[in-house]
Amino acid sequence: MKSYTLSVLVENKPGVLARIAGLIARRGYNIESLAVGPTESEETSRITLTVVVEDDLVLEQITKQLNKLLEVLKIVELEENAVKRELMLIKLRADPATRSQIIEVVQLFRGKTVDVHNDSLTVEATGSPEKLAALMQMLQPYGVREVVQSGLVALARGSKSLTDRARLDKARPRTNS
Repeated sequence: MKSYTLSVLVENKPGVLARIAGLIARRGYNIESLAVGPTESEETSRITLTVVVEDDLVLEQITKQLNKLLEVLKIVELEENAVKRELMLIKLRADPATRSQIIEVVQLFRGKTVDVHNDSLTVEATGSPEKLAALMQMLQPYGVREVVQSGLVALARGSKSLTDRARLDKARPRTNS
């Protein structure tokens, strides 16, 4: 099984996300990570999703099915070297004796403290999935009480733009092949 990250540019309309998620679920695959948000244009949204599938052939089938949805403007499989980030909020047990140690660990990962109480501390960290996993491993001994994590957001490196490509494709008529 291999993990793939897809960047899907869609029309900003109600129900599009449900149709995409349903299409993938009906084929028996799980969406490992999902993030949706507006783009630079009010008419479009970007869905970044990570799926774990057996091989490239299955990914190709999913991509072909997604392309059949009228609201899908463009799909790009992001390469491993794409810029990928997640946001994580972590609530930890923190008495006065361990609080400074936790803050020091968090600062090593360029995170920040966002809430402090007598017996807890909440920190925020952003970064690649690997960086956040390493931070979690360092914080486990202090007692993680609660974690919330966003879906992965990603952009391809370089000057090429998914929205530029979608505009070019939109100018060309769609054919059923």
